[in-house]
Amino acid sequence: MARDNTAMRTRLAVLPQLRHWIVLPLVFAVLIVAAGLAMRSDPAWTTADFSVDATLSHHHTPPRTAIALMVNVVFSPVAGVLIIAGISLFLLLVRRSPVNAVATGLVAAGSWVSSELFKLIVARHRPDSTALFDPLTPEPGTDSFPSGHTALAVAIVIALFLLARGTRWQWPVLVIGTAVAVTVALSRVYLGVHYPTDVAASFLTSLTGASFITGLWNKYGLAVLARLPFLARLGPVPAPVS
Repeated sequence: MARDNTAMRTRLAVLPQLRHWIVLPLVFAVLIVAAGLAMRSDPAWTTADFSVDATLSHHHTPPRTAIALMVNVVFSPVAGVLIIAGISLFLLLVRRSPVNAVATGLVAAGSWVSSELFKLIVARHRPDSTALFDPLTPEPGTDSFPSGHTALAVAIVIALFLLARGTRWQWPVLVIGTAVAVTVALSRVYLGVHYPTDVAASFLTSLTGASFITGLWNKYGLAVLARLPFLARLGPVPAPVS
């Protein structure tokens, strides 16, 4: 029983990863950036993208707007930091699983933050709120591609799925998490602060970031934890495999 408990508390010591975990994410990142730059520079694409935002702007209802505005707050940058920190601290202090805590936090945060790199490189202007029928939360700027809110939701789902992988919670986490991520994506377009292609790209950027982070964790994670002896007081930390 003790051995089983230890195995559960260190189940993320090794994460599933791509065989070429450096090259493939880099290739994916280049393709995503190329697509983003193409969308930014093609007026026809932007016009088609914006038509979805404009159409939704004519169909706002109080219940939908309330949900979208709530999502805007729950998956904001500040809330994202608190959510990831809360999950990690729960795993560390309550579940006494330092390995799971650090791995989960690293995957979630790394996958999410990677979206910011794409924002800086692509620098796509957000939809023009003045052209919307009912602008709800105008957000000017050149950080439209991808959606940070959506990337955060997807990153958290990825991290929680890895945590639940192989348990009876695996599929509930995947199904419910996917539904939440899609809801966040739709809410960003509904509010008129992102184009549909922005939120679609968020799924790809988070997955790309996660595919790199998992390989990085497998190569260096346990070695770094071994240099933090105080973590062993909170729970089991396996020795790194040489």
